[in-house]
Amino acid sequence: MYSTRSFLTHTSKRSFNAFNARQFSTQKLKDAWLGPKLKRLLKYTGGAGLLAGTGYYLFTDRDRIVQVFEAHQSVPEEALNPKRGGAKNLRVVTRQIDETIEKLDETKPRLVVVGSGWGAISLIKKLDKDKYNVTLVSNNNYFLFTPLLPSATVGTLELRSLLEPIRKILSRINGHFLEGTAVDIDIDNKYLEVRGCNGEENFYVPYDKLVVAVGSTSMTHGVQGLENTFQLKTIQDAMNIKRKVTQNVEKACLPTTTPEERKELLSFVVCGGGPTGVEFAAEMSDWINEDMVKWFPELIREDVSIHIIQSRDHILNTFDGKISEYAEKRFERDHVNVITNARVDKIEPGKVVYKIKSKDGGQPELHSLPFGLCLWSTGIAMTPFARKITEKFKQQEHKRVLTTDGHLHLKGVEDCSIFALGDCATIDNPHLVENIMDIFREGDLNDDGKLDFDEFVRLCTLMRTRYPLTDQHLKNLEKIFKTYDRSQKGSLDIEELKLLLKDVDAKMTQLPATAQVANQQGCYLAKYLNHLASDDELNTQRKIKPFRYNHLGTLAYLGNTAVGDFKWGYQMVGGLWALYLWRSVYWSEQVSMRTRMNLSIDWTKCAIWGRDISTV
Repeated sequence: MYSTRSFLTHTSKRSFNAFNARQFSTQKLKDAWLGPKLKRLLKYTGGAGLLAGTGYYLFTDRDRIVQVFEAHQSVPEEALNPKRGGAKNLRVVTRQIDETIEKLDETKPRLVVVGSGWGAISLIKKLDKDKYNVTLVSNNNYFLFTPLLPSATVGTLELRSLLEPIRKILSRINGHFLEGTAVDIDIDNKYLEVRGCNGEENFYVPYDKLVVAVGSTSMTHGVQGLENTFQLKTIQDAMNIKRKVTQNVEKACLPTTTPEERKELLSFVVCGGGPTGVEFAAEMSDWINEDMVKWFPELIREDVSIHIIQSRDHILNTFDGKISEYAEKRFERDHVNVITNARVDKIEPGKVVYKIKSKDGGQPELHSLPFGLCLWSTGIAMTPFARKITEKFKQQEHKRVLTTDGHLHLKGVEDCSIFALGDCATIDNPHLVENIMDIFREGDLNDDGKLDFDEFVRLCTLMRTRYPLTDQHLKNLEKIFKTYDRSQKGSLDIEELKLLLKDVDAKMTQLPATAQVANQQGCYLAKYLNHLASDDELNTQRKIKPFRYNHLGTLAYLGNTAVGDFKWGYQMVGGLWALYLWRSVYWSEQVSMRTRMNLSIDWTKCAIWGRDISTV
C-alpha cells in the first residue's frame, strides 16, 4: 500500500509529467502549423510594419506642424481683414479664417444657420455636404441633449454626457462656426448682424438662405419675482441647480441651522406640471430617497418636501388621462405634493404665493409656500432676436412665436430666403372661416351653389396641401361629408361648409414646442434645401410637399419608471421595462457614439455607486 505522502508525490509527478506532455505536444503542434519560414515571415513583416507606421506618423506629424505654422499664408485676405458695409457700416465676414484659398467655391450659395438646438443640428446632419457654404452662429459651441437635462441636476448623468461639440458635427459638411449672438437682420443687403462672444464689436454675416432656429425662453405669465427662481433650459441652468441643491442640503446639516431654516432649505418647489417639471421632481425624489438618506444625516429626511404647482386639473395634461392619474398616484406614494388648479401670483425671496381655484366658483384662495429652490417651468416666449424679426414684418402677428408657411418660409419675406423652425416658430393657422367665400368658390366647380362629394374631396385635398395643419382633421372624408350634410341632400351648402371649417379651426393649434417637432422640421428643411440647390423656389415647392408633423409619442420619467403615450394608441404606464424603454429611446437619439457610451457608463455608475453628491 502507498502511504499518503508517497501517493501525493506520485500523483504530483504524474500530473506534472502530463502537463509537460501537453505543453510539449501543444508547442510541437504550433511549430508544425507555423513552420520556421512562416514564423520568420511574420516576425519580419511585423517589424517592418511597425517601422513604417512610426516613420509615417513622424513624417505626417512634421508636415502637419509646418502646415499649421504656415496657415496664415493660405487664408484669404478677406478673412483676415473684412471690409465694411451694410446699413450700420459693420465688418462683413465674407470669408472665414478656417478657409483656404484653394478651397474657395463661390458658386455655392451661403447658408447661415442661427442656433445650435435640435432643429439646427438635425438640419446640419441631413444636409448635402456639397451644395452649400454653411456657417452656423450660436452663443454655445455645443449641442445640448435637452430631454435628459433633469437627470444632470442631481448627478444621475454627467454634464459632458449631454454635450456634443458643434465643430465636430459641422466637419461632415466642411461648415464654419462663429460663437456669437444674432441680434438683427439687414433684410435689404441680406446680412445677419452678430455680436461676437467677446461683446466688443458687432459684425455682419452675409447669407443667401437664412435659417432661424434660436429656440425660446420661459414665459413669465406676468408673474413678478422670477429672478428668485431657476429655469432648466441650458447646461448652466443644470449646473446652478445641482450646486444649489447640494449647498442647501449641506447647510441643513449644520448644527447652527434651526428647524424652521432646515425645512425652508429642503423645500423644493416646481412651478409647472409639464414633462420638464415632472421629470425634475421625479429626479429629486430619487436623489433624496436613494442617495441623500445614505450619505447625509437621517434626521433631515423628515424635513425634505417636494411640491408641484400646476394650473390645470392634472399634471402631464398633454398625456392621456390614465397616464396623468398614474403619475399623480406615483408622486403621492413618493411623498411629492401635487397642487392642481393653482396659479402662481408672485414669487418672493424664499416664498411662492399662489392662488387655488375655488370649487364653488368663489374667490380664489391665497396660499404661500416657503422654498429653498424654486424651478420655473411654464410655457415659452420669444427670444430678443425672434422679437426683433417680428418687428420687421407686419405679417408676423403671433405674440409668442414666428409664423411660417407649410414649407417653413418666414411669412413676410418676399424672396423666400429666410426659414424658421423649432421652438421659435410655428406653421401659420389658416383661419379657414375667415376665407369661407374664397374656399367655397374654389371648390364649387360647376357654380351651382353647393359641393357634391367629388368637389368636396378635391377641395379637402387642396386645403391639406395649402394648409398642412388641416391634414389630421380632414382624413375620413366620407364620414365628415355625411356628418355635415345636415340637409341629407348629398351635398354641402355654404353654411354647412362654414360649420365644418369652424370646427376644424377650433381643433387646430400650433405645433408643440418639443425636440421631436424640431428634429422632424430640421430633417424636412434639409431635404427641401438639398432640392432647392439645383432647382428654383417654385419648382421646389411643387415637388416637396409642405411639412407634416408625425407625432410618434411622448415620454416622461417618473422615478425609476416611466410613462409614455404613443402614436398607435398604446400607453406605457410604469414598470421597470418602461424605464429601460425610456432610456433606450433617448440613447438611440444621441448624435454621436461618444455620448452614447457616456450615457451607458453614467447609468452603470449610478446603479453601482449611486449619484454624484458633490457641490462642483
